[in-house]
This record gives sequence, structure tokens and C-alpha cells, in this order.
Amino acid sequence: MLVPVGSLRRDGDLGIGDTAALRELVDWAGRCGLGFLQLLPINETGSDHSPYNAISSVALEPALIDLTALPELGADVIAAARDRATSTSGRTSADLIDYDLVKSVKRELLEIAFQRFWEKDRDSARGAAFEAFRDAEVGWLEDYCRFRWLMDREGRRETWDLWSINYNKPQKARDWIGTKRGQNPRAVDRELAYHAWVQWIAFTQWRELRQYAEDQDVLLMGDVPIGISYHSADVFFEPEWFDLAWSGGAPPERVFKDDAFAIKWGQNWGIPLYRWDVLEADDFRWWRRRIDKLTDVFHIFRIDHILGFYRIYGFPWRPQRNAEFLPLTADEARARTGGPLPGFMPRPDDTEENKMANLADGDKYLRVVLEAAGENEVVGEDLGAVPDYVRPHLRKIGIAGFKVCHWEVEEGPDGVEHPLPPEQYEECSFTTYATHDHPSMAAMWEEFRELLDSGDPDERRGAEWNLRILSEIAGLPVEKDGRSYPPYDRRIQWAQLEALLASGSRYAAFMITDLYRMTERFNIPGTVGGSNWRIRMPFTVNDMSRKEELAKEGGELATVIRKTNR
Repeated sequence: MLVPVGSLRRDGDLGIGDTAALRELVDWAGRCGLGFLQLLPINETGSDHSPYNAISSVALEPALIDLTALPELGADVIAAARDRATSTSGRTSADLIDYDLVKSVKRELLEIAFQRFWEKDRDSARGAAFEAFRDAEVGWLEDYCRFRWLMDREGRRETWDLWSINYNKPQKARDWIGTKRGQNPRAVDRELAYHAWVQWIAFTQWRELRQYAEDQDVLLMGDVPIGISYHSADVFFEPEWFDLAWSGGAPPERVFKDDAFAIKWGQNWGIPLYRWDVLEADDFRWWRRRIDKLTDVFHIFRIDHILGFYRIYGFPWRPQRNAEFLPLTADEARARTGGPLPGFMPRPDDTEENKMANLADGDKYLRVVLEAAGENEVVGEDLGAVPDYVRPHLRKIGIAGFKVCHWEVEEGPDGVEHPLPPEQYEECSFTTYATHDHPSMAAMWEEFRELLDSGDPDERRGAEWNLRILSEIAGLPVEKDGRSYPPYDRRIQWAQLEALLASGSRYAAFMITDLYRMTERFNIPGTVGGSNWRIRMPFTVNDMSRKEELAKEGGELATVIRKTNR
């Protein structure tokens, strides 16, 4: 079951899900017989709060820390902070995560806890454990702490290209911090140590949670994006790995009806491209470190946009310039960029020779990932413009690619497209109806029903086709006129979920919103703000067992898992 950790709710939380809420969900999953919990990336996010735009490839998000587990904080301190936040805005219990409020409250409490630790526990066994963590993680932690310290000087902004000229370059930053440390070593050392301490707390909680889940026979599945944010500690302090002249993204797609730029030029994610030759000369140390830290926490991980290991769509401009390029012709755009236009990098799949070269690259890089993963399992999100060589190659090297049930169709003897029966999916695959970027099963069904009355014949035909395919997958009646599909209900839901779990795929996943027929959506690609990444569940994790109507769905899930031998 896929669930963003921050979306979970528990009794007494501070407006966001945390490791304590996830531990409660692990207990629930174990009782239901659920094999794994799929999470979104948990690395520390920047000002846009997108889990796919982290400020570090390693550092974990402090907002997900369970503060009640800190011995330096008493329940009274946490309760007082919660009361202050609630009386100020009343938003800690809202339907959406208020990141500014949550991060502010948690930062305040973490600083209180750290101050008490720094004054009383530095010479204790707990202090020794912290120093051991700092020594073991120095390869990434030291520069991360410097980056966070500089962010604090800049109003907690990660946009290093807008920082003071005193420290807006790596060496200038190191020198400047060194100068400040010379002037006030106790203060600077303490402030740098604070950020390291927060990461020690976060990694300790997540490592313990990984073991706890394993003991309950539940695996944790993580997510590693293909790229890293331009405004990250990695890009700032280790720029040698990245080609900052190019931004990664995806090719044009007409599916983004309300995004003229995505239709014309594609999606510009703003992630720097890699200098693969430089990475290779260093034995891919950056990637090995990234995977090593990921498997500290997760048993399985999904690579978001695994296609980027073969080739990636690049833009010769940053996303901030998208509006400038939107009205331009190709020739006009070339004049602005000095020649290059958006396209696949390092080469397109336009010839067999190029295809084989891209395949060879993907094979080389992904074998490094598999080697770094060790016994941990790897899943590849291979959706979008997929070259014909990718999926056979993923199967060959044992990486499960995606099977979105209603996209797996083939022409039948009647000359009509029908869904491939899920039980025929190859074992090395990961099947689902939707990812975090798509509507829930209930929302999808109802959106198609609404389009049956569309004045656009293409939309109407598309809705009829999708409802028929979804019905056939689940063994539900197919309405011949396309206009009598019933509203989404429990009968439709469980027919669909049973078909999913009965598939031949190694993994079968659904979103937590699917289990409760919710229509809320975690993210809408190509949009910023609004409710993206902010949805909170309308009930606590413990309510999933305590409340009869919620417990009923968990009981049905356990029954279907046993029935399908999952």
C-alpha cells in the first residue's frame, strides 16, 4: 500500500505524519497480512516541499521525526508547543499539511532538545553514539551541515545562487565558515553540530523502524528520484558531478491539456543532468553513497523515472525561463540558447546505433545501482515515453517495471482492444492502477463517468473505453451503450482490488486512498502549490482498527490477500 508518511495522522501529532505514525501503520499492515508499505522520498525538502525536489540526496526530512521519542523533551514541552501552534492558527489538525507552521514548530522543539543534549549528554553514552554517527557519515554530513548553516544565514532559503557573494561558491563558503569559526568557534561548532544531531536522530529512528517493520514481516519500500534538486547541498558542494547547463525533464505530451508549455516543449523539472563520465571515473561514488544510505532505511526501493539512466530529456534553460520560451519558434529558441534545443541527452533513440548506445549506458549504470543495493530489491518506474529496449532489459537484470492495469491492452480476435488479464503479467513486474501522480481508483472511475456527458466526442469515447477496460479487468458487467456504468462503490472497489492482487506480478500496490474509496489526490504533475503533497488522512492510523467502518476495509483486505495467496 502506497502512503506518503506526512499524510498519516496519529493522536497528538504536530500537523504531519511521522515515524511514530508509520510504526502504528506497520502494526496495522502486519495484522492485515500486507507485505510492504510503499513510501515517497523522505529526504529533506526545500521551500516547495516536494519530496522529489530534495535539498540533499542523503539527509532525511526533520519534520518526520517523532519528537515524543526524544528523552530531552517532556510531554509538557511538546503539548505547550502544540497549544501555541493551535492557538495561533488552528491549523495543526487541518485537512492539509501547513509545512511552514509544522517545520517552525518542530524546529523550535528540536533546538530545545538539542540544547539540553549539548549541555548535559555530550559526555554520556548517548553523546558517544552521536559522535560515532558523525564520524561514520562524514563523507556527506559535513558539507550538508555547512549547507544548512548557510541556509540559516539566508532566512532558511536553499537558493544558493541568490546567496551573499561572500559564500555563494563552494570554496568561498568553506573559507567564510572557517573565518566565522575562527571568530567564535563555540557558537559555530554548536550550530553545525545541531544539524548533524538532527540527522542522527532521524537516521536512528528510521533504522529502528526498518528493523521493527521487518520483525512484523512488513517491508518498507522507498523511492529515489532520478535527479537531485539544483538547489541542494550536493549540487552546491559537489558540482563536479553535474552538468548545470542542462535541466532534466520529460518530452512534450498532449495529456497536459492545461499546460501549454508541457504540450509544446515538455516538462522542465529543473534537475541538473549528470556528468556520467566524471561519475564513472570516480567509480560512481556519489550514486553508491546515495543507494547505501537509502538501504539503511528501506528493504525495497523504487527508482523514479528509471528511463533517465538510459537517456533523459534535457532543456538548455532553467525552468524559471519557461515563460520566456513558451511563445518562441524553434529558430527563435535557438537564437536565445546559442543553438541547442530541448531533446534527449546524451542522444535520441532515432537510430539503431543510438538505441544500442543508450541501452549500453543504462546497463552500465543500473548494474552499479544493483551492486550498491546488495540484497535489497529494486523497482523501476518506467512510465512515459518508453524506448522498446528498456522493459526487456529491466526484466533481464531483474528490475521489476510497472504494469498499470488499464494501460496493459492488446487487440483481441474481435478487432477490439481488451486488457491483458492481470494473472498473465510476467513475474518481474510491479502492478498498480495509479501512482501518487494519478487520481485514486474512485476518482478515476468518477472522472470517466462525468466525461460520458462531455460535449467533446473524443473525451466521451475515451471515457467509454476506459470504463470498459477497467470493468473487464475486474470482471464487472460492461455497459454496451457506455452510459450506464454505476457510481463507484464498494462492489466495484473490491472487484478491482482482487483482480490487482490476483495478478502474476511480483508486486501489487494500491494507494491508501484506494482502500477507503477517497477521491483526494496527492499530486497533480505540472502544477505547484495548492493541495499538492499536503493531503492528510481524515482519520488516525489507530482509527483504521478502532472505527467499525474503517476496520471493515482492513478486514476485507486481509481476506482478499489470503484468497489471492499474496
